[in-house]
Amino acid sequence: MFLNKNLSASLIMSVIMTSCVSQVPVESIPLYDTIPNSKPSVDSEKSSTAEGVLIVSNVSIPTLTIYRPPNVKNNATAVIICPGGGYGVLAAGHEGSDVAKVLNEWGVVAFVLKYRLPDEKIMNQKSIGPLQDAQRAIQIVRTNAGKWNINPDKIGIMGFSAGGHLASTASTHFATPVIGNPGKISLRPDFSVLIYPVISFTDSIGHIGSRTNLLGENPSEDEIREYSNELQVNGQTPPAFLVHANDDDVVKVGNSVHYYEALTRNHVPAELRLYPKGGHGFGMRNATTSDNWVDRLKSWLKANRFI
Repeated sequence: MFLNKNLSASLIMSVIMTSCVSQVPVESIPLYDTIPNSKPSVDSEKSSTAEGVLIVSNVSIPTLTIYRPPNVKNNATAVIICPGGGYGVLAAGHEGSDVAKVLNEWGVVAFVLKYRLPDEKIMNQKSIGPLQDAQRAIQIVRTNAGKWNINPDKIGIMGFSAGGHLASTASTHFATPVIGNPGKISLRPDFSVLIYPVISFTDSIGHIGSRTNLLGENPSEDEIREYSNELQVNGQTPPAFLVHANDDDVVKVGNSVHYYEALTRNHVPAELRLYPKGGHGFGMRNATTSDNWVDRLKSWLKANRFI
């Protein structure tokens, strides 16, 4: 049976699942009335837990889950969170809902984006599917800023691993909408937070698994360049806070270093926190150090007057 992609059993289960995981009142909303760039398909989304990590796969119906702090003040900061997973799955817990709860403690309204995973079975053009969802999330949050007590000029995007590639793509491709935007709402994030991010698709430092999932086995040089976000930075790119471990053997540290260098060349405020060890996928806690990058992020947000 083919399910209506506007509202489906998957969306209902997403609301229930997220509420159970977070143990706080949350609300999940669909990103679209009609999902763009989509083919009729069976909703085969699955959720599982592996070694305590919540994994969501086969995402074809994107949603935005809203985490509101208690007694949120007017003109609050908002952050849209993009979990990682190599554009093959979503690490929806330690790179999603868990992060949202910490941001709530700071008075930040957090949104966990369940973006579509690129797949030719469900998309006409899989390379733009995740970016469509990220741009739509920004559009929704900015359009509803007054309703949610959010400052429309303090909307950031945060991404882990391949979610960092999506967040950095949203931060460098905002001038070229891949969604309908009749109201000409700004799709530019006001800042980005990139945690052990995939930035580049180049052969030398790129994460080839993420590249293959998004662009296919044999992308053109133009496609590789377009989605190597260190090459797309300009003076309008939003400020960024980056975290990486030098011994990351999944996503090379050069991804963060090259993006940081591109930002500084273009006079864009940026901070890069490098740890000697930590590997990949440590979420909010790098167990190899007593230094807490989350505390550093809070200080950076305050110093830049985002919170």
